[in-house]
Amino acid sequence: MDERYDPKTIETKWQVIWKDANLFKVRMDPEREKYYLLEMFPYPSGKIHMGHVRNYTIGDVVARYKRMRGLNVLHPMGWDAFGMPAENAAIANNSHPARWTYGNIDNMRSQLKRMGFSYDWDREITTCRPEYYRWEQWLFLKMYDQGMAYRKESFVNWCESCQTVLANEQVEAGLCWRCGQQVTQKKLWQWFFRITDDADDLLVHCDRLPGWPEKVITMQKNWIGKSFGAEIRFPIENHGEAIPVFTTRQDTVFGATFMCLAPEHPLVFRLSKGTPQESAVYAFVDRMSRQDRSSRAVETHAKEGVFIGVYCRNPLSGRRMPIYTANFALMEYGTGAVMSVPAHDQRDFDFAKKYGLDLVVVVKPFDDDLDADTMTEAFTAEGVMVNSGPFDGMPSEKALDEIADHLEKINAGKKAVSFRLRDWGISRQRYWGAPIPVIHCKRCGIVPVPEEDLPVTLPEDVDMLEGGMSPLPVLDSFIKTRCPACDNPDARRETDTMDTFVESSWYFERYCSPGCESGIFDKAEVKYWMPVDQYIGGVEHAILHLLYSRYFTRVLNEFGLVEFKEPFTRLLTQGMVCKETISCPQHGYLLPEEVAVSGANRTCKTCAKPVIVGRVEKMSKSKKNVIDPDILLEKYGADITRLFCLFAAPPERDLEWSERGVEGSFRFLNRVWRLAAACMDSIKDVASFDRAPDRLEGGELRDLYKKTHQTIQRVTRDIEDRFHFNTAISAIMELVNSMSAMQQENKTADRRGVMRFAMESVTRLLAPIVPHFAEELWEVLGHKSSIILASWPSYREDALLKDELVIVIQVNGKLRSRISVDADVDEDTLKAMALADERAKKFINTKDIKKVVVVKKKLVNIVV
Repeated sequence: MDERYDPKTIETKWQVIWKDANLFKVRMDPEREKYYLLEMFPYPSGKIHMGHVRNYTIGDVVARYKRMRGLNVLHPMGWDAFGMPAENAAIANNSHPARWTYGNIDNMRSQLKRMGFSYDWDREITTCRPEYYRWEQWLFLKMYDQGMAYRKESFVNWCESCQTVLANEQVEAGLCWRCGQQVTQKKLWQWFFRITDDADDLLVHCDRLPGWPEKVITMQKNWIGKSFGAEIRFPIENHGEAIPVFTTRQDTVFGATFMCLAPEHPLVFRLSKGTPQESAVYAFVDRMSRQDRSSRAVETHAKEGVFIGVYCRNPLSGRRMPIYTANFALMEYGTGAVMSVPAHDQRDFDFAKKYGLDLVVVVKPFDDDLDADTMTEAFTAEGVMVNSGPFDGMPSEKALDEIADHLEKINAGKKAVSFRLRDWGISRQRYWGAPIPVIHCKRCGIVPVPEEDLPVTLPEDVDMLEGGMSPLPVLDSFIKTRCPACDNPDARRETDTMDTFVESSWYFERYCSPGCESGIFDKAEVKYWMPVDQYIGGVEHAILHLLYSRYFTRVLNEFGLVEFKEPFTRLLTQGMVCKETISCPQHGYLLPEEVAVSGANRTCKTCAKPVIVGRVEKMSKSKKNVIDPDILLEKYGADITRLFCLFAAPPERDLEWSERGVEGSFRFLNRVWRLAAACMDSIKDVASFDRAPDRLEGGELRDLYKKTHQTIQRVTRDIEDRFHFNTAISAIMELVNSMSAMQQENKTADRRGVMRFAMESVTRLLAPIVPHFAEELWEVLGHKSSIILASWPSYREDALLKDELVIVIQVNGKLRSRISVDADVDEDTLKAMALADERAKKFINTKDIKKVVVVKKKLVNIVV
């Protein structure tokens, strides 16, 4: 065995062996228990970052551990390759999205293999390949046939620079998350999936996901947003129709004094047309279209609006109510209309005060009265009904049901349930995405592409238009086609492409049979492997990706393709990788390699000025507080990089980058290596000791044997139950310390057998964590097959029992009691136990204790 640990040589050697032996290839085996471990697949940005390294290292440890426990482990990898990020990056780098994406995939695949991750690369999928997206086109057609996919005109967040629709989450302070340009509201024909049909089921099953973090469950519930209330219809004056409003405060309807419509509401232009307010309304709506209209942003805006020139009637009070369009009314909530009750809603109160609108108190405190003229804020608590006709004097909570029933009796409303969740808009006016498989015919309307004509292939040999606009709408070879229904030669293909979330909403099923050509997947394979047993990824995907994946699984379930509804049994959301920022007053943020270090001093390499050390925050390219994994791999190797990522923090917590932490990981593996080298000659040809601990003579040897079993138990529990790899590694370190302290001179058969057992145990316990390192030690120990094929170490129950001592307790030198304690009890604990002993306390009474004398492993003498 070489005396020096050489990571680069060892890691290269074992990666070749793993590949040649095809050790990570897995097949369905109904005779074996399966375990599906999956990390969220990456967008091929060009290089993996430390967030990837941490995420995939966590997953790889679990996959290797479960494999050693005898489970049939599926651990695949692929690429979330379509979408705006890839397209924008390609444009910025003067490249074609296809060339950029495929080149990046090659680079990142090489990096992941260099990390030693145990992926079954035969199952690799790339979502921009026609053999993948043909099946989501197929599923789209099934959904369209059943009314689950539909097209409608809708206001959307539009980025003129990126020429595409943005989800609310992609709009930050009114700007596009990708290019930073102003986002506007634009009315477009869009394709939608009817996810709202499953809103209630998605919500109910949130409580049936015990393996998910509570914070993620809460985020999902809040996004679905189920509310109980009433729908109330407010007749529009002189128009013969009514405005439906959803409210959870129907008890306050008698206090509604004006109506507010969202600027996007279809009634705004229609009702204001021809009134003196028409131009003011158009100007207001146009200005609102350039504001961030997400619910998060609207909460921070000053409340403003404009009268649209029309009135409606309160169906219970009969009051004539002016109709406004207001910036705080949102189409995504309820019906896009708000019955405004300024005395009992703070937003309405602020708006009414600003525009001089009436306040009517209809709920007062239980022990006080309210005067609308002197109110300084809305009263929003429960109370007693007033100014509410037959409901006066009733507790407001009771009035909720009473008023809802009354509205139904007079045909002015009914009890209702509303969801915050809206149907999923999947249209993207971009090139780099899966084509939507429909054809537009002037005779037939919308015609689905026949199944036998799939896939509708995205042409990859066309150039992007100026400004990054999609070439599809002007590409005759793509857009021009015949109508499959009437053979009209002037039909046109749909030029919108699908939201990239569509690809990531079912990829985990495709991994089960990636080569299947007869269907979206092999149902038998999916029945065996799914659902995913452990899913791992960032909390930033806690809402949309996970929600859409849950919805898509329900669609597959409804079509009889899968037997389950929930795709992920357990979910781990790992923390971020963080590092301090470093900046130069002259050159701004600096990369670590742009900083010169001399003792405690750090300066900018460009100008030699002292740098400013900022706070620790998430690694990001913009702030340059990033560490290139390639530099780590070159300097330390994969195993040390993996060990640091696992030891520095529990997986659900943020990991703070530390050069000293990496150095510490390096020193630990070197220490294990030197220990193995020192004792290998004496242990490599002996059998591990595997008998009861009481068969061993000598406390030191028995202690090491028991310590090894205790470590196996602790590491097993930390990985199996909690994924607390940091405490598992700490336990291994403690065992290594005990092994190092063992005297090597005495080389009896039992001593050599115990050391062999301890070294083999350390090697197997380290195998999921630092696999190349463990493989090398395993081979040196004389094993002919890979440690991947070895079983996880087991522990003896009789070796977990702690040795006990009987300690005599004296008071002033006289025997007063005896207690049983663990053999390794420390002195302070022993003193405390003696002083707390009831029999000894009788002889101390109220006397002052002068001192407590401990004779190790024998007695405690209390002197009073």
